[in-house]
Amino acid sequence: GDWDRSRGFVEDVKFHRTWIAEVKRILKDTGTIWISGTLHNIYQCGFILQEQGFHLLNDICWYKPNAAPNLSCTTFAHAHETLLWAKKNKRAKHYFAYDLMKKLSFPDDPFKNEGKQMRSVWSIPTPLPAEKKYGKHPAQKPIALLKRILLASTKEGDVILDPFMGAGTTAVAVALIGERYFIGIEKEAAYLEIARKRLEEVISQTRLL
Repeated sequence: GDWDRSRGFVEDVKFHRTWIAEVKRILKDTGTIWISGTLHNIYQCGFILQEQGFHLLNDICWYKPNAAPNLSCTTFAHAHETLLWAKKNKRAKHYFAYDLMKKLSFPDDPFKNEGKQMRSVWSIPTPLPAEKKYGKHPAQKPIALLKRILLASTKEGDVILDPFMGAGTTAVAVALIGERYFIGIEKEAAYLEIARKRLEEVISQTRLL
């Protein structure tokens, strides 16, 4: 989308510095931040996180087993995104559901943990067709990815903020897991409408259980 086009290196870095600083301002000392990106932006974000005093906990490789081929045939196929997980305060104790991550089983994942420590390579397909039935977002993430992130790093009663909500996948994942609160920010009305429809569907299904 037009909103995702580079405005040049200097302006891109300025933008990332601005929003990351705002996140840091409102984040609890014990809170953590997740950023997903590709080679076009993730290294800028990683540098800025450290520049602003965040402590990096992990860089996760989200491997996409069903990634689209590279049509230009001039580089390797782009089959992963990098997730950065960092905490605001190095001395503060952050939450990590270590035992739960060991217990989770993903039979189709070639990197499955099988009762051992979960590794930093996650094999999760891109969004399923059912996740896009109300419309598409060019950077939409699969629900499975957000559920794993939330289960790993949040607990009951926590408030999750997504400053770039898009089609609402984080909100949907929060609703599915339950016992957490969600705040989302999105300036595109079309994407907000998609998120609203997805949330309404999940909430209505939950009430039937």
